[in-house]
Amino acid sequence: MGILSWALWGLFVGAFARLLKPGRQAIGFWLTILLGIGGSILGGIIATKVLHVADSDEFDIGSFFIAVGTSVVILLVWERVDRMLPDRKRQDELRR
Repeated sequence: MGILSWALWGLFVGAFARLLKPGRQAIGFWLTILLGIGGSILGGIIATKVLHVADSDEFDIGSFFIAVGTSVVILLVWERVDRMLPDRKRQDELRR
């Protein structure tokens, strides 16, 4: 049940983060789940260890907002890195 709850939570947080960021994101279902899980873990660490605003054993709305905000930041970084990488489709077309 733990893996399923992490996946559902990741999907919820990741989808909410994608809704907050304008424009189309080139990530699918599984990367949305990973985005939400990654944002939740990193946001949880920031909230409990750095900001001291959340409990590590209970859900609260502040932790949710921190998880979503962290997921948005991860999404922004992901898109920036993806833009910096060479476009393989375009390079293949130029070689023909």
